[in-house]
Amino acid sequence: MSRFARDTASKLPTACLIGAGSSGIAALKKMRDAGIDVECFEKSDRIGGNWVFGNRNGMSAAYRSLHINTSRDRMEYADYPMPRSLPDFPHHTQIARYFDSYADEFGLRDAIEFETGVEHAARRPDGVWEVTTERGETRLYDALLVANGHHWDPRWPEPAFPGADTFEGVQMHSHSYLDNEVMRGKNVVVLGMGNSAMDIAVEASHVASNVYLAARRGVHVIPKYLWGRPLDQMGLSPRIPWAIRRKLLELIIGSTTGKLTRYGLPEPDHKIGSAHPTISDEILSCLTHGTITPKPNIASLEGSSVRFTDGSVVEADVVVYCTGYKVTFPFFDEGFISAPGNDLPLFRRVFHPAIPNVFFIGLLQPLGAIMPLAEAQGEWVGEYLRGLYALPPDREMRRDMDRERRKMFKRYVASPRHTMQVDYDDYLLDLSRERARGHERARARGMTLPVPPRAREARAHQAA
Repeated sequence: MSRFARDTASKLPTACLIGAGSSGIAALKKMRDAGIDVECFEKSDRIGGNWVFGNRNGMSAAYRSLHINTSRDRMEYADYPMPRSLPDFPHHTQIARYFDSYADEFGLRDAIEFETGVEHAARRPDGVWEVTTERGETRLYDALLVANGHHWDPRWPEPAFPGADTFEGVQMHSHSYLDNEVMRGKNVVVLGMGNSAMDIAVEASHVASNVYLAARRGVHVIPKYLWGRPLDQMGLSPRIPWAIRRKLLELIIGSTTGKLTRYGLPEPDHKIGSAHPTISDEILSCLTHGTITPKPNIASLEGSSVRFTDGSVVEADVVVYCTGYKVTFPFFDEGFISAPGNDLPLFRRVFHPAIPNVFFIGLLQPLGAIMPLAEAQGEWVGEYLRGLYALPPDREMRRDMDRERRKMFKRYVASPRHTMQVDYDDYLLDLSRERARGHERARARGMTLPVPPRAREARAHQAA
């Protein structure tokens, strides 16, 4: 860093970033691009978060055969394209190497303290953040960026199914699934209809004696390819009304898969795009080949058997719950910031309406990949901390949040899985428009810093 850059950074707020997963490293890069003095804490010994198979921090949900279900070109960072030599849907090891390469290309590792989790983060009356690590050290910062992910704290069925406490077989959450060896020669019940459930059911079908896929509700199953191209690269412009885009998508999917009831799956109780889609090229083949048997929801576990809501009973050695995750922030006091029912209202999924110097990166569930969105969010926060972007007035911001939430809850199935849904292209377009409006507001307000740089002086007093 040049002397000019150091002098500039010393006049800007300092920042702490929690997490060096795929969202965290994108935010870290953008913070440094903005000249923000930022330090990142990562619980693991390497970057990549959820994409590190066997991650030492125990938080990764990656399993041995995992491939991405959004295509390479839609997942890559805008300023660091993935190698064209990679397949359209790379394996998790290839994705992890890409993140490593990204960090090395932009020299990010020197800003990351590995194997250092954050034990507690508290905001002092003067707005400065006190961040205490699991090593027992407390540091002070002007801003806090939260990128701790939302696919690491398993959500089990609540309440538990009758008989779960006396079931004689293995019960596991999809988060702890590594490979299908535990299912070899076994009778397996997989609960869920999301991407993990269908992937695990397909893998189990290769080695298990019997596989049953239990559905809590119907979903739309979308293929990865259409007409020789990844389906997610054929999206229509977000400037086209959603109702028209949805109608075209219904026609396309309907012409390829037909009625899902033909495969024994329940009819979805919602339109395409009103719930997070399930992307699979293999599940329908397994159903038609009889290697996976569809079932309704579990009613109870009975010794070595599972009873379903239609009254049917099967022998079961393994039950896999693919029931999603809880959004949790273990470093915050629960009464300070939490997400009951996985719901944390934020302005454009980043800014907390009541706390002007905390920012959430990647806390959204896109119909598409999260990485380019986190990258744009990090750039946005960098502009804000430099005074180049200004938020709308509080009342206007809260009205916007209410409008956005009403629109989301009207469109999506009511469940903890659909509390932070966005459309990939729509979100990026809306964000670019909001940033442009915020640039105008910042110019009108004289480019003042919204987060005063106080932490350096507070650190000096603390040291003295």
